[in-house]
Amino acid sequence: MEARLSTLEIPVDGERLSATLLAPATLQPGVLFVHGWGGRQQHNLVRAREAVGLGCICMTFDLRGHARDAAQRDTVSRAQNLDDLLAAYDTLAAAPGVDPEAIAVVGISYGGYLAAVLTTLRRVRWLALRSPALYPDPGWDAPKTSLNADPGLMAYREATLAPDDNRALRAAAAYTGDVLLVAAERDVIVPMPVHHNFEAAFGAARSLTTRVIRGADHALTEKRHQLQYTGHLIDWLTDMVVGTREHLARDAVARQKALAAR
Repeated sequence: MEARLSTLEIPVDGERLSATLLAPATLQPGVLFVHGWGGRQQHNLVRAREAVGLGCICMTFDLRGHARDAAQRDTVSRAQNLDDLLAAYDTLAAAPGVDPEAIAVVGISYGGYLAAVLTTLRRVRWLALRSPALYPDPGWDAPKTSLNADPGLMAYREATLAPDDNRALRAAAAYTGDVLLVAAERDVIVPMPVHHNFEAAFGAARSLTTRVIRGADHALTEKRHQLQYTGHLIDWLTDMVVGTREHLARDAVARQKALAAR
């Protein structure tokens, strides 16, 4: 995602004016949205449209076991859904106009859990997680529904866990990009201890922005809470994407000045 700087001359009244043209990169950042368990890609389209307004190329998709593939709901595993996410990432990264070095992944709940794991397998420059879930590592290839049937799942999510205790937290500990971590204050599905475990794990991140949506439940049932989340996400993406572009433009100008001073 490089800024392009070129010099030119503008003809006027038989003379020529010296000018400099500074243009944005020809490749644009990509943003991949990953819905939660029981969700579908349409849930992310509003936020994707807003991200497009920042000059990003966005992709939403349905994990297996959802939408038209709902018949697989009781058989699909985490391993298969991670394969789905890898395939979606690779499709976005190879799409015309997308800068494969500037990919953001936005995950919700189960999708946030998978997105964290993805960072160990693909380059993710920016990572936004809302109420990312946690599951015990055993049973990776078992049907995902069996994990929700585990009577110990909520006790696991209420526990204080270190990166060595969980694959997604290990991924978070190894991640060195920029992170947005959003929690819902009254979430009883992914309670606040999960948020705190992720927050502690992201110690190597280039930056970590955390937000708590006061009074919100896991699904952000109230419209005002949905709007707050969208605002947090778009504000953060603006800081990341636009801020990076401004930094690259400054670098291009500095390089030009350095060449002129020689």
